[in-house]
Amino acid sequence: MTSISAALQAAVQNLHQQDQSRLDAEVLLAHVLQKPRSYLHAWPEADLDGDQAVRYAELIRRRVEGHPIAYLTGHREFWSLDFEVSPATLIPRPETELLVEQALTLLPGDEALAIADLGTGSGAIAIALAHQCPRWHLFAVDQSTDCLKIAQRNAARHAAANVSLINADWCAAFAPASLDAVIANPPYVPNRDPHLKRGDLRFEPISALAAGPDGLDDLSVIIMQSSRILKNGGLVLLEHAPEQTATLHKLLNRNAFSGIHTLPDLAGVERVTVARKSP
Repeated sequence: MTSISAALQAAVQNLHQQDQSRLDAEVLLAHVLQKPRSYLHAWPEADLDGDQAVRYAELIRRRVEGHPIAYLTGHREFWSLDFEVSPATLIPRPETELLVEQALTLLPGDEALAIADLGTGSGAIAIALAHQCPRWHLFAVDQSTDCLKIAQRNAARHAAANVSLINADWCAAFAPASLDAVIANPPYVPNRDPHLKRGDLRFEPISALAAGPDGLDDLSVIIMQSSRILKNGGLVLLEHAPEQTATLHKLLNRNAFSGIHTLPDLAGVERVTVARKSP
């Protein structure tokens, strides 16, 4: 038999090249035991049974290979909510919470608004907004049926009855002037960006990350299509890379948007651009 403390010590040694080896080891063991991390500290001498030891060793082996913690546990927290994720979905990131924050700041929470979350993936953005504003109706759009299955389970877990799932390509499912807001965290990494071969990005779906030679292919389409489907005064909120800011401002201006401005994330990096459809 192997105790919790011994299992953790061995795992940390195996993960010595990881930046957060102790944290990773604890998160994965807590997942195997189906206990909070505090349990590991309270009961360090408790033993793992044979199946638990085997499962834990396999997870540590895969983590050493670089597999993201979120894919190993099947979960990631976003906007203080727990979301199921899989290798079919992008892993929700803290900087993307800026999209949710700005939508809640700029849109009236007590009105019955129609809002599209384009490329919803796990459904994190749409469900977070639906959870905060029950009067809003969120359309969670993705061209991947695998993503939509996960988004459906996440919506059910969080009782997000005001979320509708749509299998479509970007704005194709919406009529002209039918939405109050469009929100998107689309692929925006250049195809040849070396970061795609490093860290967690190696294991995430390339279709959710890369978008052409300058990373602007999907953002350009979304801007053009959003101009058609938004009501006058409707809001568009887009996550992007900082080096894309100036080009996005030009594209938005050309497609009848005004009030264009870009906001930094918590690291001070330009991350979300906001604009309104001009009357």
